[in-house]
Amino acid sequence: MDSELNKTDKTFKLLVIDDDRQILVALYDFLSNLKYEVVTASDGLEGMKLLETEQQEFDLVITDLVMPKISGSYLILEIKKRFPGTPVIAITGWGAYPETFAIEAQADKVFEKPFELPELNKEIKRLLSLKKKH
Repeated sequence: MDSELNKTDKTFKLLVIDDDRQILVALYDFLSNLKYEVVTASDGLEGMKLLETEQQEFDLVITDLVMPKISGSYLILEIKKRFPGTPVIAITGWGAYPETFAIEAQADKVFEKPFELPELNKEIKRLLSLKKKH
């Protein structure tokens, strides 16, 4: 199976959206080191603009839930409506309440801050492998 994956190896393009610059930089550095192509946005509106200009280019989106301009929950709903095949991971530092919004908005996975980066990568790989099968 590994040889099958190697034949179709490509660089996956991820969009990471968070209004916390430290988290954005940490995720960018971590994911770039894992050979993902990473594009970042510092709020939901910027993230939405990138999604619209890049069209179906993103393989996966990671978004914070509580942000200025456009919330992560609204963004997730829009991604699921406009780009139904794009997996979305929601990240939140606000406990269970925003997590409920993320689930209602159809996030594929929710991580509460702080989370372990290797766990995030494991989930990214899982979601991308599911996407490949469709």
